Parts: sequence; C-alpha cells; structure tokens
Amino acid sequence: MKKTAASSRLLVEVGRRVRARRKERHLTLRQLAQSAGLSERFVSDLEAGRANISVLNLAEVATAIDLPLVALFDGLAPRAPGEGVIALLGLRGAGKSSVGAALAKRLSAPFFELDRLAEREAGMGLSELFAIHGEEYFRELELRALKRFLETHHRGVLAIGGGLVGSQESLELLLARTHTVWLKASPTEHWTRVVKQGDLRPMQNRPHAMAELKRRLKEREPLYSRAEHTCDTSGRRLEEVVDELAGWGTPA
Repeated sequence: MKKTAASSRLLVEVGRRVRARRKERHLTLRQLAQSAGLSERFVSDLEAGRANISVLNLAEVATAIDLPLVALFDGLAPRAPGEGVIALLGLRGAGKSSVGAALAKRLSAPFFELDRLAEREAGMGLSELFAIHGEEYFRELELRALKRFLETHHRGVLAIGGGLVGSQESLELLLARTHTVWLKASPTEHWTRVVKQGDLRPMQNRPHAMAELKRRLKEREPLYSRAEHTCDTSGRRLEEVVDELAGWGTPA
C-alpha cells in the first residue's frame, strides 16, 4: 500500500516518540531490538519513520520501553492540508518569505518566520547570535523556538531557515507536526533573488560562491525532498505559486 502524506507523518511521529523514550530509558538500539525480538536495522528504520510496523511488533516495542501502546498514538490525528501549520522549506532565495506572507494572506492565516522567533528567544539578531554563540547554539535555540511555536499555534504559515534540515530532531518534528512544502528553485534563481534583496554577501570575497551554492543545494536536496509537497518556483510568478499551494490537497 502506498503511503499517504498523513500516514508518513504518523510514522515519523511514532518513531520520534519511540526514540525519545528509548533514550530516556538509557537503552541502545541493540538492547531495544533484542528486547522486542526485532532486528536492529528494523528498529532503526522505525525510529526514522521509515518502517510500517505491525501492531503486534509495535506492542513488543512499547513493552520493551515500558510505555503503554496508546501513548505512541496519543494526540495524533489526520489533518487536511487546509488545517494546521504549513512550513515552507528551502535555501535562502527560495521565496519563503514572499510566498509565505502571500499564502498566509490568501488563507486568512498568520505568517511567521522561525528565524525571527529564534531572535526573540535569544534577545538578539541572527548575525550577533552566530558571532557570539556559534551555529550549534543557534540550532538548539531554533529547536526550542520551534517547539514553543508548535505548542501555541495550530494554524498558520511558517517560513523555515535553510539550514534547519541539518538538525534531524528539528526536521522530524516539522515532518510530524506540520504540512511541509519544499520551495524548490534553480541555483541561478536562488542567487538572483538574494542579490535583488540587496544582500551581496553570497559573492563578497568568495570567487567560488556559485559552486558552493550548487554543492549546498545538492547536499540538502535529499532532506528537502522529504517534505510532503514540492513546489518549483523557478520562472514562476508569485501568484502562480500561491495558487498552487492554496489549492494543494483540495478535492477536484
């Protein structure tokens, strides 16, 4: 049976809960697998949201981590794309801010940018934050801001910083709790849009900046492609993209 977007989200969230509980119980993957009578590879796939495990096997896993089976599904329910939070992923220059604001307006929903929420959490701007504390600290702050946002907002459009996908916990949380969209664009489109915004940092003292951009896009593509929906924005007007996303999942 082909997995739907909703079922994929369910598997990701169940896997996240299993992994969190395993770590809480100080169990290794091997110990959990042995206790549940499953292979270590299968348990790893389960935690990554890739394994469509049977109820009987999942019950064994729940027993092994000393957690009621129902707790793995508590609060999980299918959501239609018109409900919940729509999270926009992609590199800088993908159009997340412009598309996000326009889409939110079309849906009569609030628009947020996770970078701004992280800045608010830190009490300082991104440049200062990175300069003083570094990227690792920022990723922790970003995850905290994301969790806080999802606890308090059940509808809206959220633009996500391009590097968040490098954090497995943050990405899996997004996949499980939001409707994710990858705003895809060509390297040239990314470059041109950033420059049009007046940001000349991509090429300053970096003669190989375009090659770096292409490499980064290629590296992150497998992560971005895990989103529920991919929308190619290259050569398209803002209205076209918003029309596609506003109608996404709407029955014909």
